[in-house]
Order: sequence, then C-alpha cells, then structure tokens
Amino acid sequence: MLAGVCAGLAEYFDIDVAMMRVIYAALTIFSTCFPGVLLYIVMALIIPQKPASTANDGVEEADAEVISDTKKKKN
Repeated sequence: MLAGVCAGLAEYFDIDVAMMRVIYAALTIFSTCFPGVLLYIVMALIIPQKPASTANDGVEEADAEVISDTKKKKN
C-alpha cells in the first residue's frame, strides 16, 4: 500500500491484489519480518512505476462506455 509493490506483483501474476497482500503479509510474518520488510523496500526501489498516461486508461474507457450507454438509453 505504501509503494504499490503488492499491486504491481498482483498485476504481473494476474491475481487479486488483496490475495497478494495476504500472501506477502503471511510470508513476511513467517520469515521473522526482517527479510520481508527489506525485500519490500528493495522492490519499491527497483520496480518501475506505471506511466501516468496508462494508469487511468481503463477508467477513461469505462467512463466513455457508461456515457455512451446512457446516451443510447435516452434516445
């Protein structure tokens, strides 16, 4: 949640973000915390950020679809 590491990993492995967070938290707790925290910091530094132009593409497409559906219903 801090740097989007779990969200990025969930997108890469095509699984739910909540499930990835639970898995990562469990692995961190069961590995005596330090390796999990250290790994999170390292991944936050080396995983590239998603470009801002593509971050909202899905939302804009969904908004456009809702608007077109609303226009069709009015006509």
